[in-house]
Amino acid sequence: MYKFEIKQTDISEKPNGGSFLQTPFWCQFKSRHGWTYRRFIVDYEIEGVEPSEKQASERGECRRSEGMGTGPDGLKALHKSFELAVLNRSFAKGMFSIAYIPLMPELPYECTPEEVLDKAFEDENNTESAVVSTGSTTETSIINQEIITPETQAIEFTHLLEELAFALKPYLPKNTIVIRFDPDVAFASPEDRDTFNFGVKTVAYADRLKVKKNKVDIQPPDTTQVDLTASEDEILARMHQKWRYNIRLSERKGVVIHRYLGNDINLSEKIDKFYELTKITNARDGNASHAKEYYADLIKSSAEEVAAGKDVPVISLYIAEHEGEEIASIMTLFSHDEAIYLYGASSNNKRNLMPNHLLQWTAMKDAKAYGSKVYDMYGMPPEGKDENHPMHGLYMFKANFGGKNIHRTGSWDVPLKAVYGLYSAAEKLRAFWHKKVIKKLKGR
Repeated sequence: MYKFEIKQTDISEKPNGGSFLQTPFWCQFKSRHGWTYRRFIVDYEIEGVEPSEKQASERGECRRSEGMGTGPDGLKALHKSFELAVLNRSFAKGMFSIAYIPLMPELPYECTPEEVLDKAFEDENNTESAVVSTGSTTETSIINQEIITPETQAIEFTHLLEELAFALKPYLPKNTIVIRFDPDVAFASPEDRDTFNFGVKTVAYADRLKVKKNKVDIQPPDTTQVDLTASEDEILARMHQKWRYNIRLSERKGVVIHRYLGNDINLSEKIDKFYELTKITNARDGNASHAKEYYADLIKSSAEEVAAGKDVPVISLYIAEHEGEEIASIMTLFSHDEAIYLYGASSNNKRNLMPNHLLQWTAMKDAKAYGSKVYDMYGMPPEGKDENHPMHGLYMFKANFGGKNIHRTGSWDVPLKAVYGLYSAAEKLRAFWHKKVIKKLKGR
């Protein structure tokens, strides 16, 4: 279905844009912590494109092509080109490795904008008028237009995953047993995401494709993102009123937020404090964390690259202090497109002062000043909306900052070798042990 042209590259046109997981900075950082990486330029097109469509394909346009049957309702995404970072990690002393592609690929076709779909529903319920006016052009109801949603692209996307994996295979280590994708495909609700995932599974089964849903997601598939393009007053207005109150309360009670970068002279001391708070948080919540050196390397390498004049994401450490006591901390990443709340930790003391609310608000203001477009809370349990859920508190903390909840597909695997079956079984057993057994033994 797809024709690929793969070129390995050492440069990037977006060193500080797109998903931070695809940036050269992040790949180089991970390469110092057990991974290797390769970067590619990937060009692809739908096989069977007629020569007369060449010009449109070079612009990446979607055009109607009757009777070709390669897109939803005959719509074709003729040509796309994108950068791609592939991370590799070896196991069992190099006997086998896995390839991991975070936040890629996107859907082949550009979806119909949500506002247009919303208008379609309005028109459907409005018997007096089914006309959409746009400037000087009046179009008929969206019902008479092509509607493209992720669900209508399940067939094309499933084939894209498998065919891209096998196109990349010759460029990866020979001991690679699986290519794992975390696609950049998001939905407004968990139900829409589940419908799409069911469609991909169905296509994979019907077409005998080697595309499998991994039960252990690498990146958090559910998150909430605060729009930073709005004014500070608008961002505050979108928050739950209790969250605005908590921010003001924290300020009134004398909580002060300090921001540290990787070139601060007292950084080592502050990383020690952050790690101390992380251990307290892990003991309280039953989580695990990286080694202290991991956090130190992340923030220091960012500062070093910036000092060298490179356009890379900025890593910051924020610590909330009250009357000389450091009580909470977060680590963030700012890029041109997004700001990410990477890690957080807090003391068991003075939690009534709401330092975490003020920490997040301070980071949001700084990210907005930097130029980031959204502030991503980076992970939340969608089922946590239920007040009886054990992670209800975490859900409410993140959701009440007024962001837009998004739900990605989670991880998908394309196995390359038979031994993948054993690896997958071991991976599921490990996840069950850590997430179920150990937490139950600890009373969580």
